[in-house]
Amino acid sequence: MATPGLGPIERLAAILAAGVGRREFIALLGGAAVVWPLAALAQRRTVPVIGFLGPESPSLFVDRLPAFRQALSEAEFVEGRTVAILYRWAEGQNSRLPTLVAELVDRQVAVIVVPGSTPGALAAKAATTTIPILFYVASDPVAAGLVENLNRPGGNVTGITSLNVELAPKRLELLHEMLPTATTIALLVNPTSPNLAEPEAQEMRTGARMLGLHLRIAHASNEQDFETIFTGLMQQRIEALVIGSDALFNTRAAQLASLSLRHRLPAIHAWRAFATAGGLISFGSSIAAGFRQVGAYTARILKGEKPSDLPVEQVTKLELILNLKTAKALGLSVPLPLLGRADEVIE
Repeated sequence: MATPGLGPIERLAAILAAGVGRREFIALLGGAAVVWPLAALAQRRTVPVIGFLGPESPSLFVDRLPAFRQALSEAEFVEGRTVAILYRWAEGQNSRLPTLVAELVDRQVAVIVVPGSTPGALAAKAATTTIPILFYVASDPVAAGLVENLNRPGGNVTGITSLNVELAPKRLELLHEMLPTATTIALLVNPTSPNLAEPEAQEMRTGARMLGLHLRIAHASNEQDFETIFTGLMQQRIEALVIGSDALFNTRAAQLASLSLRHRLPAIHAWRAFATAGGLISFGSSIAAGFRQVGAYTARILKGEKPSDLPVEQVTKLELILNLKTAKALGLSVPLPLLGRADEVIE
């Protein structure tokens, strides 16, 4: 009655279809027992699964994930042992986010973590009202429509914000302090992320008016645009550049630092990696601190706390990094007051 070439599960299906008797059915169960206990054991020891929606590629997050995983492990959630992480990467294409979120929802993950992408967080919110969602964004989450209130988010969404949009005018001010004679400055934004680009541009316009500067808005939707953008900025006689807070830029800090130095265009960015890679100035929230907070909040949700009861937290650690080597290469003198306020000076 046994069917050659079939495993015990397939044999069971074949025999049941043929209408076997009780004795043969019991004999088959003995053969299937070799396979079934493993599956049963896995079910009994099921670990929670985190759905991780990355806006870029995995290679661009290698310096950020350790802080996230460390915070998880401190709460006894160790990847591969007591928690699993299902990664989905948009590779810089915001149009892919809804499909990737749908995959995580279909897998019924315990929580969806969306670090560094307002469009990704909005896509997750649109996809589910039951699975907890944890974001890490640079924009105002209330203005973006992610939560109703910072202290009582409501619904299934909460997270961490660096509020780097609100810091945009300060970056403009720092750049102006470094280049007091510059009058025309550009802001680089990603138009495919309007929930971040538009508020940041508005904040910068206000700051530029207060400082008496002319502000130009430049757009880059992918890294292939960078070279053309920098060439165009030089043709327009732009004297300095503020790089926006979008994930497209903060995951490519080294590339942007190289371009700004090659084109001799003084620039400032939100993330430390820009200055350490050769950019002139960086000022913004500590990205390592932010990812630690994301990991800690994820652990709290996995332990049963509801997103609606977890207030949106801000990354309070700010870093001002100056690259004196780059300043010298650009022929710039760093004002002593600015030098004295720096958290780190690269020489």
